[in-house]
Amino acid sequence: MIQFTHVFKRYPGGFDALRNVNLQIQAGEMVFITGHSGAGKSTLLKLITAIERPTRGEAVVNGKNLLRLPRRRIPYFRREIGVVFQDHKLLFDRTVYDNVALPLIVTGADPHDIPRRVRAALEMVGLLSKEKMYPITLSGGEQQRVGIARAVVNKPPLLLADEPTGNLDSKLSDEILDLFLDFHHHGVTVLIATHDGHLINRARQRVIELKQAELVSDSGAAA
Repeated sequence: MIQFTHVFKRYPGGFDALRNVNLQIQAGEMVFITGHSGAGKSTLLKLITAIERPTRGEAVVNGKNLLRLPRRRIPYFRREIGVVFQDHKLLFDRTVYDNVALPLIVTGADPHDIPRRVRAALEMVGLLSKEKMYPITLSGGEQQRVGIARAVVNKPPLLLADEPTGNLDSKLSDEILDLFLDFHHHGVTVLIATHDGHLINRARQRVIELKQAELVSDSGAAA
């Protein structure tokens, strides 16, 4: 699913965001990526989604070598990845239904199939009754659920989340974690970048720690 071999990411000016990262994540795993602010968590996710390219090394995601992936193929590559953001990135002038439908419209899904798929995603996150509402009228936890429904409406095999509970209280954080655990139990590969120790301890899944751009520990690494 994901294979990083001696991956470096250096930004202009000589700043190393990642140094010599070796990482293998199998299909169906759930992995937490932790570390202090600036450790490289978001950069790692950006490489996986091809928002950024490695400076050196080999990064393979879903069988695609990201250094060799033509720019025109990136939108198709991203159809296999769902992304959940800390700040939701919802369109506040569109309804909940329209926000979740957007990825299907962009990827050219059958218009007759879109309502069923959108409502299935909303039901999964417990928001089917609010499909006609606008995000601004929802709580922070509900907005995050809309973001999750939008991320999974295409049924991607890989789901990434960048600090998905950073703006939520502990009760809502637990509810969001339960959604990710459910996706994992249904075979989706889930990667969550977070510094929330409570979530990590409660999930009891593999944990990767980054420190100063390097991978310093991996609870799932072979002895």
